[in-house]
Amino acid sequence: MDQETETHAKAIRCATVYASSSNSLHEDYYRDASRVGEILGNAGIDIRYGGGGVGLMRAMADAALSSGGHVHGVIPDFLNTVEHGHKSLPRLDVVASMAQRKEKMLENSDAVVALPGGSGTLEELFEVLTLKRLGLFLGPIVLVNTRGYYDRLGHMLEYVIEEKFMANGHLEMWSIINEPSELLDAFSRAPAWSSSARSFAAVR
Repeated sequence: MDQETETHAKAIRCATVYASSSNSLHEDYYRDASRVGEILGNAGIDIRYGGGGVGLMRAMADAALSSGGHVHGVIPDFLNTVEHGHKSLPRLDVVASMAQRKEKMLENSDAVVALPGGSGTLEELFEVLTLKRLGLFLGPIVLVNTRGYYDRLGHMLEYVIEEKFMANGHLEMWSIINEPSELLDAFSRAPAWSSSARSFAAVR
């Protein structure tokens, strides 16, 4: 392995969690979000997330805090009226833009967990997948497949590879789990990844 080795070859110390702000979802989504927060908190893994005090974001953060976890929120100032920054966080950074939020959420992060979400969550997920494809993010990316939410996306990504828009090796950039209890194992089983991935970022 070269000097820029995979972050998940070491213990996961900090995980970024992408999650929805919706308060109108099936109860299974909130249950699994809470379980993810609890698992990360109990494992002593610091959490960075979008800072919201509503929806899956709140469920995850509340459970992590109740489990003794350290939760660091990042929210753009203009979204405080929509996602309502969580009032009980030990740290909530208010930034100027969505771009700054995404950059700060990934700062010093060793892994990414994507809970189900809408366009914002999907946009964050695709950005970190692109960064990993380019060797700029090296950690595990785990999608929590509550109620089969990511089934279609998984098939779509496989089709992207089948049609040669991405390489076969890119299948190793993410994993999909059906139960939050599989999360820590998914971190440990994530295939090795390094900055050398840039050499096959373009399909030739």
